[in-house]
Amino acid sequence: MSITEKVLCSKSHEFLLDNGDENYIIGLTDYAVEQLGDIVFLELPEIGSEFKKGETFATVESVKAASEIYMPISGRVIEVNEEAVDTPEILNEDAWEKGWLVKIEATGDTVAEQTDLLEYEDYKEELE
Repeated sequence: MSITEKVLCSKSHEFLLDNGDENYIIGLTDYAVEQLGDIVFLELPEIGSEFKKGETFATVESVKAASEIYMPISGRVIEVNEEAVDTPEILNEDAWEKGWLVKIEATGDTVAEQTDLLEYEDYKEELE
């Protein structure tokens, strides 16, 4: 099963991957990375930071633009992808596996908060 069969995507182009243990991986979709172009800078939050669904938790800069990244569900950051901070171009190489941004422990009603997220295939259709 590919990762795209397991992720949920937000309309603001973040993905959410359930680890199956109340923890989630969050990153930018391949579409978002493609639209940004060559990524040159990434700012991620500190471990222990808490965010509500919809709040800005990170910033990404490319040769084209700077963009805010929004939390798809409420959670507390438990891990940060330091490799992506040090070499942000890995997002361009592999947005799904290597280019994830943070891992969070969910703090809200995850079922209710995921109702507006789309399965990858539906997300791709929305883009057309």
